[in-house]
Amino acid sequence: MLATLALETGLSFSGRLFGAPHEAAGEIVFHTGMTGYQEILTDPSYAGQIVVFTAPHIGNYGIHLEDYESGRIHPAAVVVRDQCRRSFHRRAERSLDDLLRRAGVPGLSDVDTRALTIQLRDGGTCRAALGPGDADALVARARALPPIGETNWVERVSTGTPSDFTADASPPEGGAPFQVAVLDFGVKRSILSRLAAEGCSGRILPAVTPAAEILAGGYEGIFLSNGPGDPASLPALVDTVRALVEADLPLFGICLGHQLLARALGATTVRLPFGHHGANHPVRRLSDDRVEITSQNHNYAVPVDSLPPDSVRITHLSLNDDTVEGLELTGRPVYSVQFHPEAAPGPRDSQHLFRRFRQDMAGRRRRAAAVGAAASGGAGGGNGKGGGNGSIAITGGKR
Repeated sequence: MLATLALETGLSFSGRLFGAPHEAAGEIVFHTGMTGYQEILTDPSYAGQIVVFTAPHIGNYGIHLEDYESGRIHPAAVVVRDQCRRSFHRRAERSLDDLLRRAGVPGLSDVDTRALTIQLRDGGTCRAALGPGDADALVARARALPPIGETNWVERVSTGTPSDFTADASPPEGGAPFQVAVLDFGVKRSILSRLAAEGCSGRILPAVTPAAEILAGGYEGIFLSNGPGDPASLPALVDTVRALVEADLPLFGICLGHQLLARALGATTVRLPFGHHGANHPVRRLSDDRVEITSQNHNYAVPVDSLPPDSVRITHLSLNDDTVEGLELTGRPVYSVQFHPEAAPGPRDSQHLFRRFRQDMAGRRRRAAAVGAAASGGAGGGNGKGGGNGSIAITGGKR
């Protein structure tokens, strides 16, 4: 079926529909990764967006049961140059076309994605609509769409009820798994798997969970997940993060979690012209001037000059545009990165950040044990939980 992609600027691109044969609208972004389309489609951070893949052939290795990042497709639509109708992989469970059709998500193929990407790069991210309808009508629909910053996308993708995840093994430091509270703004399964691989168990909590409830849970660390939307439109979550920072707990944030932490520490956030979406973004680690190749997906960034210079230190900078890619609170185990160290898809250069989070929790546990031993005259070493008001039951598996 012939169809059209129309931008709010008035430009339009022709193509052929696949997946679900109906109209869709959303904020349009381009992704520069060569692989990983299944992980991208199931990443909650892409909620409400139309994703343009710059790689020319999409769907060639099919859809694999192990590669879902969540339980459903999140983008509003998909645009590709060539949609492969046949899958060539022994583990393929179904085709990309079948996945989108069952999810009710349309795709558009045979599009000049090079020209479209250049337009988005030069003109900036905008709203768009696609479908078999008239181009002028699609332009009008795109212009009528609320800006993505005016929609609470975190509310739409966050879990409604708490659930548990369990460690794959005991941590290398020994003892029981570290208890981690994951504040779910749109968390990916690969992040939970990475935490589990580091010897962490814990609970995935709804984004609206009050800080007092989290701090009363006996957790040894707090993780702020990735997620969609504009951080400036989420003041309640910023207040929650600010209260969590005041606790004596290691805190680690990724992507939207990084932006919310920055705002909680007094910084601001700004919208990027066309965002960072890809698995090949170079980032400079300032501690040793090393370069890490990272996977990224975000439309907003933290301005360097908005960070409080006396209390917050920049740890990573983008080599593409010098935007802040990482920060830490001086003298405290509180830090975050804008990129995705769990990869999925992408390189694994930055997975050491999960080890740092585990080691910070291990250090806190050792200090608590030493204090307990001193208080009891050296007769005991504590219960291995690192203090707190109890521990949560580990009943479920990975989400």
